[in-house]
Amino acid sequence: MSELISIKGGRDGLRLRLDGGAEWPALVATLEQQLRENQSFFAGARLTLDIGERALSGDQLKELLQLMQQHGVAAEAIDASARESRNAARAAGLTARPLPRYPEPAAAPAAAGEGDALLVVRTVRSGQVVRHHGHITLIGDVNPGGELIAGGSVVVWGRLRGLVHAGALGNVESLVCAIELRTNQLRIADQIATAPQGGGPLNPEVARIEGGRIVVEPWEAFKR
Repeated sequence: MSELISIKGGRDGLRLRLDGGAEWPALVATLEQQLRENQSFFAGARLTLDIGERALSGDQLKELLQLMQQHGVAAEAIDASARESRNAARAAGLTARPLPRYPEPAAAPAAAGEGDALLVVRTVRSGQVVRHHGHITLIGDVNPGGELIAGGSVVVWGRLRGLVHAGALGNVESLVCAIELRTNQLRIADQIATAPQGGGPLNPEVARIEGGRIVVEPWEAFKR
């Protein structure tokens, strides 16, 4: 996302990592920009804040939490090396956890949307949201009222009848593929389309951005 802020997935869901050595005003300004520019991805998200080695005061944490709340984002936990940061988190009613003393080596950088992929094997029912910073592959159906939100591409081995947003972090090369593509709202990056017409059950289709708009075509035509 930026040199000061990065987002990753993990066992606890989304993790928002803040640069531990950046100047505070620059860090806050960058976070606000990212939340604003990627509102459709972050809205309604619950995530872990990774503060790193920064000693965060109670006022600074309050500023972060208020900013996130303004954009519909909630912090569930704080991971930090500094005891001051963990104390501030506990005082705010958040779970506070120490970071490992010897962090894992950083992986090689990947292009936007090409990082960790998420595999989900179940039906996404009405009111449920699956959100991931990379690609999402779902083996199952997405019922009306269900949502898939991905930083990368979305592949559904089943019926896609809920909302889908691929490239939600701005990746215009993301795709949406489904065995039966019948969503009532299809988004790729900042483009929006209504339900595709035509086709039928077991007729795989692919949606992508072409010429500044979303186009949907049969899989057989796309792969040629």
